[in-house]
Amino acid sequence: MIRRLARGRPDDPAWVRPSVLSLLATTALLYLWGLGSGGWANSFYSAAVQASTHSWKAFFFGSLDSANAITVDKPPAALWVMGLSARVFGLSSWSILVPEALMGVASVGLLYLTLRRVFSPAAGLLAGAVMALTPVATLMFRFNNPDALLVLLLVAAAYAVTRAIEVASTRWLVAAGLLVGTGFITKMLQAFLVVPAFGLAYLLAADTSVKRRIVQLVAAAAAMLVGSGWWVAVVSAWPASSRPYIGGSQDNSVLNLIFGYNGVGRLTGHEAGSVGHSGRPGLLRLFSLEYGTQATWLIPAALLMLVAMVWLTRRAPRTDPARAQVIIWGGWLLGTGLTFSLMSGITHPYYTVALTPATGAVVAIGATTLWVRRESALARAMLAAAVGLTTWWAVQLLDETPTWQVWLRVCVLLTGAAGVVGIACSPVLRQRLAPAIAGAALLSSLAGPTAYSVATAATPHAGSLPMAGPVISAVPVDDRERSDAITDNPYFELLNAPTVAPSLTRALDDHASRFRWVAATVGSENAAGYQLANGNPVLAVGGYNGTDPAPTLAQFQSMAARGEIHYFIPGGTGIPKRLAQLLSSLQITYWVEHHFRPESVGHTRVYDLTEN
Repeated sequence: MIRRLARGRPDDPAWVRPSVLSLLATTALLYLWGLGSGGWANSFYSAAVQASTHSWKAFFFGSLDSANAITVDKPPAALWVMGLSARVFGLSSWSILVPEALMGVASVGLLYLTLRRVFSPAAGLLAGAVMALTPVATLMFRFNNPDALLVLLLVAAAYAVTRAIEVASTRWLVAAGLLVGTGFITKMLQAFLVVPAFGLAYLLAADTSVKRRIVQLVAAAAAMLVGSGWWVAVVSAWPASSRPYIGGSQDNSVLNLIFGYNGVGRLTGHEAGSVGHSGRPGLLRLFSLEYGTQATWLIPAALLMLVAMVWLTRRAPRTDPARAQVIIWGGWLLGTGLTFSLMSGITHPYYTVALTPATGAVVAIGATTLWVRRESALARAMLAAAVGLTTWWAVQLLDETPTWQVWLRVCVLLTGAAGVVGIACSPVLRQRLAPAIAGAALLSSLAGPTAYSVATAATPHAGSLPMAGPVISAVPVDDRERSDAITDNPYFELLNAPTVAPSLTRALDDHASRFRWVAATVGSENAAGYQLANGNPVLAVGGYNGTDPAPTLAQFQSMAARGEIHYFIPGGTGIPKRLAQLLSSLQITYWVEHHFRPESVGHTRVYDLTEN
């Protein structure tokens, strides 16, 4: 891909190649600079990567620990990429995070190539720049959640669909199905949100018979099923007694994880083990305080551009490639955006990174198309409205941090006003002023998200709920605050790994080879922190938020009796005390506290399970 981007097309203007290379280099610099400052980033996934470097079984299943007690609550495709990197280069924050950053650069490059095939180099460059400079993209391509790989796979699938439409190619359409299927074993059903748009674009625009289009889509669906189902089939067929518990499920079943905690339950809010959602569901959720600065800087303009392009292509031939692109990217933006807005289950602002390729594409398609047609009063009006709307919304978002870079608001307002006036008056202005007008419009539109992205890259991020922007949003919890076992509202304890005192690390290392797990604690983030600190397996009781029935009290008692666990370290759970009797994690905590003597190691209360 890099060679193709560098080579360009023979008929490209001289400025295209250096512009593309500059875009990729700037993206790489933004995503790679100071990458290790956040340490392990999300310790939950870093611990799973650590486990995968010690055990191929842990690698395949996505186990949190190399003793294979329980998996993470997502399928393992993203962990495979990071795990292979860690096996080759050694375990470190860099070996885990560099692949994420490179996925971001690759996504930007693929987005450019996709838009370039149908529109102009300028459209591809603008789409790539919008995506790269959106704050949540900077955040997530510097982080180790599965979202980076998911975005790359879906952009690659959009590229494959574009190639398929060009020549009615079964091969490219099947490739798109396989890519989306692989997205499923990255982050499950979220990958399928783009499928309606992709399928509709091909069904309407491919230059072949209806019958052949339908047969080809069936073949693509079969490929998607194979790409998404092979890992599910293997895990389902594997004897439960010889594999880890499927984290996030309530019955040790990957199907329960698919359709429950990570599936329909996310939409309805009735997923087992849920601890709530972020923000109130509704059409305006993405424009709320919590979500707005992450990804919505240019979404108002994108929606306006989408309306404009639907109108401009209304009379185009069925096979018009421009309209097909509008369907692909507009359908992606609307389908994924509405899902995130209306879902009642667990959702977080960083999920919106999935909107960034579609936002960039729709903005670029609309802006470059209208700019070429700016002799038309309607085109000028739509362009001016988009710049004015983007300027207004950028000022609103910048007001969320009123004391930060106050000058930036003035810059955005002045350049936005210049852009609006210049576009509106372009028929009476000299042609040589066109670059200055376009520059003012671009500066007002991208200054805000660029500043937020730079601030994001300059800020270390760790924990389960990172937020882009100039304010640190996730800070690891000090180990001393974790000594109380359960409180009525302790969920925050489960979102950040503990800072482990050296004395506790030494205690966990002591005779570690004698134990299958050097410690057990409630919650996967807790377990991950202790595991990363000492390098030995730690049992996550109850999975991610302490609500998985794994292990049961009887199973834990048997493990302790066999001498498989050295210490028990109390930790929080996401469920209130009134439901404690329903959770094996709290039953285990109660049993340990009443049958073993506590001791303090540093500032942490622990129970030595070998002393009875």
